This record gives sequence, C-alpha cells and structure tokens, in this order.
Amino acid sequence: MRRRIIMSMLAGVTLMASTLLGAGPAAAARPADPPAEFGTDWHDPLTAAPPVTEPAGTSCEVTVAEARFRDFTPYKGTYAPPRGCGDRWSKVVLRLDGKVAGRQYDRLGYLHIGGVEVFRTSTPQPSPDGIEWSVEKDVTRYSDTFRAGQDVEMLIGNVVDDTYTGIIDVKVTLTFYPAVTTKPAARTDTTPDRVLTLKDGTLTTPRNSERIVAEVYATGSGGGCEEYWYLTVPDAAPYSCKASDGPYREVQIEVDGKLAGIAAPFPTVWTGGWSNPFLWYVIPGPRAFDIKPVEYDLTPFAGLLNDGRPHRIDVSVVGVPEGQTGWSTPVNVLVWQDAGSTHVTGGLTAHRAGALANSSAHTPGAEHRLDTDAGHRLTVSGYVDTSHGRVTTTVDREQANTSVHRWTDGENTDALKGTWTDDERVTVDGRGPALTTRTDRTYTMDGTTTLGAGDRLRTVLSLGDRADAVETRGGRRTAWSRLDDTYTGDATYTANVPRDQRHAVATTSERYRLYGSGGCYDRRIATVQGTLTADSTLPRPAASLSRCPAVPSATGRG
Repeated sequence: MRRRIIMSMLAGVTLMASTLLGAGPAAAARPADPPAEFGTDWHDPLTAAPPVTEPAGTSCEVTVAEARFRDFTPYKGTYAPPRGCGDRWSKVVLRLDGKVAGRQYDRLGYLHIGGVEVFRTSTPQPSPDGIEWSVEKDVTRYSDTFRAGQDVEMLIGNVVDDTYTGIIDVKVTLTFYPAVTTKPAARTDTTPDRVLTLKDGTLTTPRNSERIVAEVYATGSGGGCEEYWYLTVPDAAPYSCKASDGPYREVQIEVDGKLAGIAAPFPTVWTGGWSNPFLWYVIPGPRAFDIKPVEYDLTPFAGLLNDGRPHRIDVSVVGVPEGQTGWSTPVNVLVWQDAGSTHVTGGLTAHRAGALANSSAHTPGAEHRLDTDAGHRLTVSGYVDTSHGRVTTTVDREQANTSVHRWTDGENTDALKGTWTDDERVTVDGRGPALTTRTDRTYTMDGTTTLGAGDRLRTVLSLGDRADAVETRGGRRTAWSRLDDTYTGDATYTANVPRDQRHAVATTSERYRLYGSGGCYDRRIATVQGTLTADSTLPRPAASLSRCPAVPSATGRG
C-alpha cells in the first residue's frame, strides 16, 4: 500500500501548545474491512500525533540527504542555506520520506548537520510488497546551525543479504518559513542564539551566555540486552538479560566532574520489540520514529562555564554493567546570549544531590518475580549577573522507577509492569516576578508475552507517554499543557516457521491527546491485521477550549 501518511511528532511538551493553533486533522486514510490474518501487504505506518503546523506564506525547501542504506556506510554530503528566505525563520521543519520492501529488521538512524544531531529515528519493518512512511519534526531550535554551509552525515545502519533483502531508501528535506513583520523570527525563549557540540568531550561557551541547555539523544539499542534494559535482572536471578544492579537506568550529565543533571530515559520499544513485530507494522510505539532528547538546564553552571576555557562534559547511564555497550548519548548544547554584555559572570550557589536509592528484590519460584523500586533527586542553583540585572536559576529534578517483572523458567511467560517518573521544576528569579516551569513526566509499560501450544506466541502490551506542564509567573498560572499518548496492542503468531506460515493476527491502537493553553488535539487510530479500522481527530484552537472534553491530569500528579 502506497498511501502517503505524514507522521509527525512533537519535539516535546510545549507549554503554550502552539502546535495546535491552526492545525487541521492529520492525513487520515479510509478505514477498510480487515482480512482474517496478516497477508503480504498492510497499511503504511502512521501515528496519531498531530502534524507540525506550517506558517502561511513563502517557504523554501532544501534537500539535506538522499540515500539508500544497505550497510553501515554513512551518507556524507553538504548543506547550503536556502536562497530567498533570509537567515531568520519563524519555523524550520524537517521531513523524512522513507520506503522499504522485502524483509528487514528495524534499524536505528541519525542525521548530523555541522556535527549537530538534529534527528534520531528508527525504521518500521516492511511488508513483502513494500511500505512508505514519513516523519516530520520541528527543528527551529537548530536555526543557528542552518545559517551557514555545513557538512552532513546520515546513517541508518543496515544489513542486506539473501535473507534480509530490504534496502532502506530515504530522503530528508528542510523547509524554511521566513520571519515576517506580523510574526517575528523565532528566538529568545524557544530558539537559542548558538548551538554547540562537544570537542573531545569539552565545552567552551560564549562568555556572555545567560542560559544554557544541554540535550542528549540517549538510546539503549544495538541488539543487546540494553535494548531491553527495563527487563534486565540482577546476576543471581535466572534470566537471559543480566545487570548487576537490576533494571534502573538514569542518564546523568556532569560538568567538570560535578553532577549537573539527571533524567529518566524513555523506555522506547522499537518495531521488533517484545518478540512480536506484528504489534508495530502499522502503529509504532511512542517516540519510535522521532526520538526526543532528554534535556538539562545547565544555567546554574553558566558563571563557571563563561570563563572562556574548555570544560569537561561527561554523560553516563547509571545501571549499565561495566564494559557493556548498547547506549548512544550524543550531546548538543543550546546557548542564549546577553546581547548587552560581553562577559556574563556568576556562580553556583547550591548543589544538593540525594543518595541514589535502588532496590531490586528477586523472589524465586515456578514464576520468578523481580520487584524494583528506585529513585534519585538533584537540586542545583546558580546566578548570572547580566546587563538586565542578577538572575538566579534553580533546577529541582526527581526520578523514580517502580516495576514488577514476572517470568517462568525458559521465559515462555515474560511480563513487566513498570512506571517511570521524571519531575522537574525550574525557577528563574530576577527579571520581574519569578517564573516557574514545572514538568511532571510519566512513562508506563504493561505487557506480557507467552509462548503456548503449537508455538503460538502472544504479546499483549500497553505503553504510555504522559506529561503535565505548568508555567507560573509570580504564582499565577500563565500557561499549561497535558500530553497523553497511549498505545495498546494484542498480537499472536506461530513462531519458528517461515513467514507465510505464521497465521498472524493483531489489533493495535493509539490515542494521542494534547490539551493546553493553545487548544486541544485528540486523535485515535486503530488497526486489525494491518488494516486501518478507525481514525478520528478532534483539533480545536484556544478560543474553543471551553468545548474541549474534560481531561484529567495525564500523570495523576498535576
């Protein structure tokens, strides 16, 4: 099926929910009657996420990469800024169009422009007849990188042989929407002045930096046990994937050896995950095609970083066994500069790192059980003396993970119910009333795989990506948003037989809800045996918020 379905992912939870304003429904295909079981073709991949909104008026498109990936040779090319759209843009949209046919695993890929990682993705698994898919991403935050000519490197590592025949064919473009008098160029709060990368693990910031944010595209992948880190167990427990400290993972960033930020990695399930590709042929799990970076507000360290010298930046993943590979953690650093100053001074005034709590208790039996309860908290505060006065930034972040993992000998039954929370409060004081942004993130996974009579393998799984965000100024709420992206699937097939003898059946669905100050969006899609059976969308602008359906806190904590 060659229907072109745009799959767009929000770059993050946007407090103003500006992506909703003026957004029409995402392209929807016509539901059809499903077959009794999977055949050699199914619907092209799609998600329920809203499309990236596109400003009206002139735009310029630049092709960044065109490649056919059959091995681990990266595509290398060059990028030149667009002509006719100036060098200040209200929005920049990246689009990947891909196609693949035959047989192939899911593959992980990245795109670097000028050394900056602007996009990380994974691929769907194809039907024998072939599939096409598209992904869109708002990449306006990288505008500084796009203003000059740059080297381009892209790789979707792949293996093509007599068995795995799928060559991954992709094209990536950037579309630029120039700033106009009625819509100023994006900058200040949302778009940084500079986008930096590390050089030999060090960072040198402009001396007038007044806000610094690091982003890390952290992914556990590569085919080993860290691809399924949430299922690992301590060494003493009888299970195929081991980690001495159990499944708790935390992505940490250090500045000159001092802990500067903590974050929970998202438990991404790739399109071959949970031993059952039929779950993901049409609807991928949340974030699988547009991998979001974890972000750290390093502004409390700006006074230290602004001395004109290189500073050591280290990223590590807590819980990974020593010597174990499988995690990728590329770093970008976004910097906002004080135009009225050549050197912004400051200092770190508070640093409180709590003890990392991590307990994984194994209970043996006919059904083994591992109970995990872990968490960590970090608070840092610092000030900068800017041309508009002293500004103090305090970042308080707390992680927690609880999970129950159950399995039988031989792992013919394997089940996990897990919850990860990542709560962050950033307070900026010194430019008028104090501005506080609180974001409470919750990720959930609840699944069971069983291998039964006749080698029938069944997986029932639900995934959740939820976040509540609230902005207050002087104690008064000025913006808010609630995201709830929920996937559910139930798929069964005969294992250990050729593809045409699997007799596979599956029902899958996704509901994506984003409500907030800028409006509301609600779309649900569903499939049976790879056929789209439901597609409904409810977009409404901010003026219609009173008519939005009542929505509870997405995380249960807001």
